[in-house]
Amino acid sequence: MRLAPCVTLFLAVGLGACGSKPEPATAKPAGPPATLITTTAAASMALDVTEDSLGSLEALIDPKIGAEVAGRVIAVHAKSGDRVRKGQLLAEIDPTDFHTQGQADAAEIARLESLVAQAERFAERQQQLVAKGFISQNGADDARAQRDAARAQLANARARGSATRNNLGRSKVTAPTEGVIETQIVSAGDYVKVGDPLYRLVSNRILKAHLPYPESAAPRIRPGQPVRLTSAQAPGRVIEGTVEQVKPTVSETSRAIDVQVRLENDGSLRAGGTVNGAIVTGRKPAAVVVPEQSVVLRPAGKVVYIVADGKARQRIVEPGVKQGGKIEIVKGLAPGEVVAEDGAGFLSDGAAVTVKTAPAAGPATTKP
Repeated sequence: MRLAPCVTLFLAVGLGACGSKPEPATAKPAGPPATLITTTAAASMALDVTEDSLGSLEALIDPKIGAEVAGRVIAVHAKSGDRVRKGQLLAEIDPTDFHTQGQADAAEIARLESLVAQAERFAERQQQLVAKGFISQNGADDARAQRDAARAQLANARARGSATRNNLGRSKVTAPTEGVIETQIVSAGDYVKVGDPLYRLVSNRILKAHLPYPESAAPRIRPGQPVRLTSAQAPGRVIEGTVEQVKPTVSETSRAIDVQVRLENDGSLRAGGTVNGAIVTGRKPAAVVVPEQSVVLRPAGKVVYIVADGKARQRIVEPGVKQGGKIEIVKGLAPGEVVAEDGAGFLSDGAAVTVKTAPAAGPATTKP
């Protein structure tokens, strides 16, 4: 019996399907891929023990320039923001009255000088007459007394003349030091009295850093200890100094002690800015240190990952002080042990790792 063409085609397709081999299944990975890291060996090095604080800068030279004589301001030569040098003329007070007084003093001095010269000649003649026996000693004594009185009046007149000349000089207001005019208070035409403020001058040449510390740090801090200062005003620069003074009282508001550091400024720092201070209170000659990124926080605490045989093993450690990108390991790690550095934050206990090696240096090329 002959089969229909459609049945024949169906049987042929079915037989071909039964004879084909199944595709092999793709094997699934056994675990997560290895983490790419770099490693470093725990080192032993000398480490400074520091007390850190965030403080502020104060200008030690911050004079408030006031009027030294009374009078009307006739000229102003400096304004706010101007940088001035020591002795530079800032303002002038009307000197007319002092010129007049100076002339009167000069005339009085000349008159008294004549009287003194006459009194000295008279006293000398009287003494000669006493020697010849023409008059008594009392007459010579009276002449000397008159001469001495005239001399005293002359000295007093000369002192008044000196004071007038000084006041005449003080009518010119000058800068007592170099700096920047922070505030101009006076204007031309103002009448000022002695002591009235005219300018406020700020000089950043000598600064004082005020570093607050808790009361508990007081026993460890004393004058003369070295200090390292850094500021956002001078990025990447470390300023060396020493503790100049530790205030003997505790602030009533902050309950902190005030540690003061005096420093010479090259113009890169400004008064009123913030400064980071690290007072060196001790030194550890052989501290175990690792890079700061090797220490990570986990539920168990601060840990490092020991790398061996392609695996990372978690180790709980006790960190200490930080310095220059390194952190001290007080407990839990020995010098020479290899720990994860870059990539440590992505590891877990027992994780597979691949250590990234530094590229080998290629052959040196010489230019023709």
